[in-house]
Amino acid sequence: MADTINEQDEKTLFKEYVDRFPEAGVLVVGDIIVDEYVWGDVSRISPEAPVPVVDVRRETRMCGGAANVIYNLASMGASPVLCGVVGEDADGNYLLNKIRELGLTTKGIICEKGRPTSIKTRIVAHNQQVVRFDRESRNRIAPETTEGILSVIRDRLDHIDAIIVSDYGKGVISTPLMRGLRELMKEASDLPVIITVDPKTGNFEHYKGVDAITPNHHEAGKYCGFEIVDHESLVRAGNQMLEELECRSVLITQGSEGMTLFERGMDPVHIPTMAKKVFDVTGAGDTVIGTLSLGLASGLDLKSSAILANLAAGIVVGEVGTSVVRADQLKTAVNGTRVP
Repeated sequence: MADTINEQDEKTLFKEYVDRFPEAGVLVVGDIIVDEYVWGDVSRISPEAPVPVVDVRRETRMCGGAANVIYNLASMGASPVLCGVVGEDADGNYLLNKIRELGLTTKGIICEKGRPTSIKTRIVAHNQQVVRFDRESRNRIAPETTEGILSVIRDRLDHIDAIIVSDYGKGVISTPLMRGLRELMKEASDLPVIITVDPKTGNFEHYKGVDAITPNHHEAGKYCGFEIVDHESLVRAGNQMLEELECRSVLITQGSEGMTLFERGMDPVHIPTMAKKVFDVTGAGDTVIGTLSLGLASGLDLKSSAILANLAAGIVVGEVGTSVVRADQLKTAVNGTRVP
């Protein structure tokens, strides 16, 4: 069926806001990770143990965690600032160089002595993950490192429209950091800054009062204390999180089922998935939080920003490995779908 005039107007509006992404001031604070991939084929089982033998064909590395969020933001035209921690090692230098290659500042990234740079290594055979192993420290970062990050944020508040908290549970996001962030927001009450969170299970107490939080349905269910298995339990979870976290909105992502937006004083809005194929969900959460936040920072309402985030997620899950979305891809996706 042909689009109605209203739908065409909605699509035009969406694309106009995507064109505004370069004007949005966004800062990302969170856990910085190296995503490493070992690609190969499996044709036999090891004689030593009942495990597949992967014949390695190639290896790739890229920015992960909070660093993947800024890659998404930069690919959509923004010039984000990243705040986080790396180790004084070759992997930390790799990340710093990759961020400089994007033309972005690294002044918010602190090298903490004695702390390793976090690395996730995934073994992929025939487009499927076989195993993943992590090398990292999950200890809380040093108090002086937290103060250093807050100092960078304080110095840039005049140029920030949104702050993304990218929590992978590696020690950057903590009660002292979030308390400091809230105090900065009070100091800058005449310059309202949107705060969005990609959460980590077990850390939800840190996120009270934020503008938007984007758990997947497993994380939301674990926080609420029950499994999300149907529409009723989903609505229950969304409303519980709104109430207990005292936040403006909750966007629960549901994999192949899309995502559902909960806002205070409004009915839940379900947004069906736009993915035509799903190969790998790695990095999809980074894409969702990045696109949602860019939409909000550019002046879009929550529902419209969530629709754009859903479209962006549909693009990245069609790729194997951590990937990002370009602004032109997002606008093409807008053209090819009906706006809810």
